Amino acid sequence: MIENDSVRVGAPGPRPVHLFFSDPTRPFGDPTLDFLVKALGPWVSIETPVRTRDGDGLDTFLSSLAEDDSGWEGPRAWQSLEHGLTILAEYNSAGFVHLTWGIHDRPPSETWHFETTTVHAAGEEMRSLAAALHTFLANSVE
Repeated sequence: MIENDSVRVGAPGPRPVHLFFSDPTRPFGDPTLDFLVKALGPWVSIETPVRTRDGDGLDTFLSSLAEDDSGWEGPRAWQSLEHGLTILAEYNSAGFVHLTWGIHDRPPSETWHFETTTVHAAGEEMRSLAAALHTFLANSVE
């Protein structure tokens, strides 16, 4: 998951799409935290900067999903400050969490949108993902 100060999300498969979170910075010396998110796969290569306020609770959102490892009803959603990154989380009865990651063009143009879904075992796999993103966000530089 954590590789050279970046986080990789996604599993191997016949046509895997991996998400990479990298380059966390605090451009204004305040709670604003920016990072780059990339989606790479055999048929896609996109990236966009994401602006958050101290991570907008991304790690907390993922931790809450991990702690509810016995499941929940209905979707749960998260979004970054300027909607550059969105997540829709759904739990299935087989014990897996489906995370639909939305990567959006930055305002004001907002001309494109990309989505991909990753599947994670409830519990420990989700805890590992939350911990990796917590470490990533906590290691931002000013």
